[in-house]
Amino acid sequence: MVTCRVLKLPRQPYYRWLNQPITQAELVEAYRANALFDAHRDDPEFGHRLLADEARDAGQGMADRTAWRIASENGWWSAFGKRKARGKGKKAGPPVHDDLVQRVFTADAPNRLWLTDITEHHTAEGKLYLCAVKDVFSSKIVGYSIDSRMKSRLVVNALNNAAALRGDVAGCIVHSDRGSQFRSRKALRTLTHHGMVGSMGRVGAAGDNAGWKRSSRCYRRTSSTGAPGPVAKSSASPSSPGSSAPTIVDAAKTVSAV
Repeated sequence: MVTCRVLKLPRQPYYRWLNQPITQAELVEAYRANALFDAHRDDPEFGHRLLADEARDAGQGMADRTAWRIASENGWWSAFGKRKARGKGKKAGPPVHDDLVQRVFTADAPNRLWLTDITEHHTAEGKLYLCAVKDVFSSKIVGYSIDSRMKSRLVVNALNNAAALRGDVAGCIVHSDRGSQFRSRKALRTLTHHGMVGSMGRVGAAGDNAGWKRSSRCYRRTSSTGAPGPVAKSSASPSSPGSSAPTIVDAAKTVSAV
């Protein structure tokens, strides 16, 4: 070929490229990048390790280092960015719902107002994150989800669990804080799917979610038997004599007992 002869290029690689312009490796990388981008769009606060977890769940397995390289090349950084001085440059995430509760934590019937939040628990098997849903009318936990990672699927599973157990939940108001998990696209799609309405309080206003904070104290601490206990001002260390850290199974039993 004239072009190859003038440019002094070998013909074999040219014809190989002409037959397959995109290599299999490039195609795999493109699918991985799409999965990472979708995860980053749903949860902009996630770092490369959590993005890699989301991509694996979507069927695009890769190492954390590969996820970091792809995200770095495309500029998909966590919304948290670099650590800044305390109290300076900190900006809360935008609300995706209006505050429909206005600190009035009452309901005249079931499935009218639900409160939800995520709590962190330390167990003998590592950290455990719990997302529970409380019905204000009965003050009972109507759904929950447990996971070792605080991701959007934690909220999605809790809402789906509550909706499956309670039946007709259309029109129910679900009130939460402005956590990224509650603002994710997956959580918004779940609310829309069940016909529920989202509500969010303000940043730094504990009273906006006081109805939930009161109930969360009953299972913040768990005993070795899984029974819920009050929050103590000073807790014993797992290494102290006669004490033992609760396990994930214990925590699950605790939520069921609430």
